[in-house]
Amino acid sequence: MAEESLQLYDTTLRDGSQREGMALTVDEKLAVARHLDALGVGFIEGGWPGAVPRDTEFFRRARTELRLRHAQLTAFGATRKAGAVVSADPQVRALLAAGTPVITLVAKSHTGHVERALRTTLAENLAMIGSTVRHLVHAGRRVFLDAEHYFDGHRLNREYALAVVRTAAEAGAEAVVLCDTNGGALPDQVRQTVADTIAATGVPVGIHCHDDTGCAVANTMAAVDAGATHVQGTAHGYGERCGNADLFTLIGNLALKQHRHVVEPAQLARLTATARAITELTGIPPRTAAPYAGASAFTHKAGLHASALRVDPGLYQHVDPDRVGNTMRALVSDMGGRSSVELKARELGYEVTAGSAEVARAAARIKDLESDGYSFESADASFELLLREELAGRVPEPPFQVDSWEVAVAGRPGEVRTEASVSLRVDGVPLTATGHGNGPVNALDRALHQALDPYFPQLARLELVDYRVRVLTGETGSGAATRVLVSYRDGERRWGTVGVDQNTVTASWHALLDAVRYALLDEVCAGRPAESPAPSLAPA
Repeated sequence: MAEESLQLYDTTLRDGSQREGMALTVDEKLAVARHLDALGVGFIEGGWPGAVPRDTEFFRRARTELRLRHAQLTAFGATRKAGAVVSADPQVRALLAAGTPVITLVAKSHTGHVERALRTTLAENLAMIGSTVRHLVHAGRRVFLDAEHYFDGHRLNREYALAVVRTAAEAGAEAVVLCDTNGGALPDQVRQTVADTIAATGVPVGIHCHDDTGCAVANTMAAVDAGATHVQGTAHGYGERCGNADLFTLIGNLALKQHRHVVEPAQLARLTATARAITELTGIPPRTAAPYAGASAFTHKAGLHASALRVDPGLYQHVDPDRVGNTMRALVSDMGGRSSVELKARELGYEVTAGSAEVARAAARIKDLESDGYSFESADASFELLLREELAGRVPEPPFQVDSWEVAVAGRPGEVRTEASVSLRVDGVPLTATGHGNGPVNALDRALHQALDPYFPQLARLELVDYRVRVLTGETGSGAATRVLVSYRDGERRWGTVGVDQNTVTASWHALLDAVRYALLDEVCAGRPAESPAPSLAPA
């Protein structure tokens, strides 16, 4: 297929922000816009000035704070009200006051919505569209028209839906965007309707899809196949109800599958980083299985897959993950066997020999541990500690030894106090430390810091960021075994460890110890540097 250029239009800051639980501040909206611009998006819809105070403030600040290199900022709003003079309509004036080079108008293209929602005549709706578009174009703005409920409207009254398209184009709209507003269309209908609209009007059309049938991306691709040259979507598919077409998936499909020119190759390589940055700003947990940019998009678990990937990654990956800034990962589990262990070891930077005894021992040990309830999929650090033991053929001398530990919880109405004590030895020197926290894990974490930070100053940067407990099946009630996963970070690094025991606190303790030992891997291999300071705590 010949390379073709498409207009790429993002509406995360307007339509995407209608997702339940999403409420961006103006600062966050500005930051999202910068990330989208760096990705190479052509148009960024900032919101609805005059209707939403936060959006009005966003456009005010954007004039001086937003320096876009690739995108054009777009304001969104409605046509004039029925019977109003366009130049005096407050909504239209607010759109012009936003100062954006592009304005997108929403208008009804479904006769039922015109008559029952707008409560006006079909002729007046067309007049509203025509006069508003002409007024904005005359003011020097590029104008897109979002034809709301277009696919349902076209099915109900084709001639009127086409009249909306022609009216907007004749008044100067650059493109008319056909909207599947309730998300109920399927690809065949979208393809036929887009093709019919283009054939009947000759007008450049765009596509805006919602995901209520799970087909937003497929519907958008069908529209492009039928001739649409303007594509709208949102980051991660954010949006009302079931969301919108996922912009990141669309970019990957259009660029890599259809060779359409939507972003430059260097910008495409920013796709995953952009997706993660926007996730951090919105605070909405990412969909790990999202195509292209998801954390699991190029992650492999099955042993059959791992064996093939060891020979040629392309056998089970439809594109090179580097092209979208992602990476291939192997998950270690009882499903994977030796090939998964080998792939994971290489991913972590270890040179291992295919079919080696060390890999076989690690794989067998993992299967035994997983039968006891362990899971290494989210515990790369615990896996690496295990792998190092098998590669070395022994358990490395740990940087510290544990003599004992204890947790006490005392409570009274309105107050619970947790205290943890640890007795350790470093270089044969015994010491004790106590930590207080809002629970056993927090208290143990603080006690470890109190004991070890004087010996290993780098541990002061160590931060516990996540703690998850799962009761394992096989037993019921308080006697069931539990699996604990903890995540730590140290600057930019982040790692997870796992512990399993019938006692939840004991499982947590094992996971905490693995996390600290992983942070001290260099100490394990090379021994503690001679210049490390002596501890300030008194020996036990």
